[in-house]
Amino acid sequence: MADIRAFRGYRYDLGQVGALSDVICPPYDVIDTALQQHLYESSPYNAVRVELTQEQPGDDDIDNKYVRAGRAIKEWIGANVLRQDTARSLYVLEQTFEVEGQTFTRRGFLARVRLEPFGTGTIFPHEQTFSGPKADRLKLYQSTAFNISPIFGLYPDDTNEVFGKIDAIIRNAPPTEAHDHLGVVNKLWVITDTHTVSQLIGLLGPKPVFIADGHHRYETGLKYLEEERAAGDVADDEAPQNFCLMMLVSMGDPGLMIQPTHRLLSGLPEITIERLKVLLTADFEIVGEFTDAADCWDHVQLEDSQSVLGFGSVTDGVWIAVKLRDSARMDALAPEASPEWRSLAVSILHKLVIDKLLVGTSGVTPTCRYVHQLSEVTEAVKVKSCQLACLVPPCGMEHVESIAGSREKMPQKSTYFYPKIPTGLVFHSLKKE
Repeated sequence: MADIRAFRGYRYDLGQVGALSDVICPPYDVIDTALQQHLYESSPYNAVRVELTQEQPGDDDIDNKYVRAGRAIKEWIGANVLRQDTARSLYVLEQTFEVEGQTFTRRGFLARVRLEPFGTGTIFPHEQTFSGPKADRLKLYQSTAFNISPIFGLYPDDTNEVFGKIDAIIRNAPPTEAHDHLGVVNKLWVITDTHTVSQLIGLLGPKPVFIADGHHRYETGLKYLEEERAAGDVADDEAPQNFCLMMLVSMGDPGLMIQPTHRLLSGLPEITIERLKVLLTADFEIVGEFTDAADCWDHVQLEDSQSVLGFGSVTDGVWIAVKLRDSARMDALAPEASPEWRSLAVSILHKLVIDKLLVGTSGVTPTCRYVHQLSEVTEAVKVKSCQLACLVPPCGMEHVESIAGSREKMPQKSTYFYPKIPTGLVFHSLKKE
């Protein structure tokens, strides 16, 4: 059973910092240098100053971005810029956003969740992690002793029974509102009613939790807990180091969506659409040929199949949609993987098309850039910043649940959950209850 708790979060005193919109920021892994500077300039208290602190000339082991992050959060607490809530609370978050001209609303709540080593309990990852981001986040944990940004978790609840309990409470309560740099409207409510909290925790207890985003932060939490235990700083199983900050969203939430992650390939020998057809013809049926990306993508979406991919050659401006002829091809290429893994569009693209057909025939491994919007694909083709554009249908929640629930990892960049959860709505102390 997942151990989910209310907690006394730290939140900005808006009387001191002004608008919440000025102090929130995205998670560290989607902040580039330009956005980082913009966020720095928006407020001296913007959460980017602890989430992704700027490096300075002369940084060393004594004074560096991690030390500055720790110093900033201590100063903010000391000046009551950040105040700890007096009651254990759950923090409800509603996000309204647009994708391809349509408006969606996604709802969930922030809680503290007991850390479990992967493979031992009811918290399931679905992506591989890498050492670099984990080392970076660990230094931040060590310096700040805070979860600065939440992990994004999903739980099965087809009827949205859990959020139904919340809805009745927040329906007529005014939220705190913040708009992010992408125009996402974030509304936050605080639930302190102990009966409601107990009901929610009771409903969630038997459910598994699937990590949608934040795998590196979750594993960093485990490493930090291990270090703190070794140092004798974890009093008992109820100490805050045993928990992580997590946003929990129902898999049945109507606003939950997995966006596609298209691939833009470069570094290959010159490749035309006719050359690509020759490479693909033994394994794929050509199901459509188009003069622009939008028509090709419309066809891929209409097929609504993980076995259909779209390709556009920058050399000649032609697009094709193709469909895998026989799943046995993937069975032979990835016998160690599950049938569900082998059926994913991203698996077919990377295992068969890129690794076997493109690299296998040219001996050249292409560089790969990942984008999510069709407009990003068309712009890259227009300015010829890639050679081959690959349109990839997104996987569904059923794929995440099936593959992760079997303790198998999905291919890299299989999912992109939009929007991201803002940093700065609430902070979770790893030292103080």
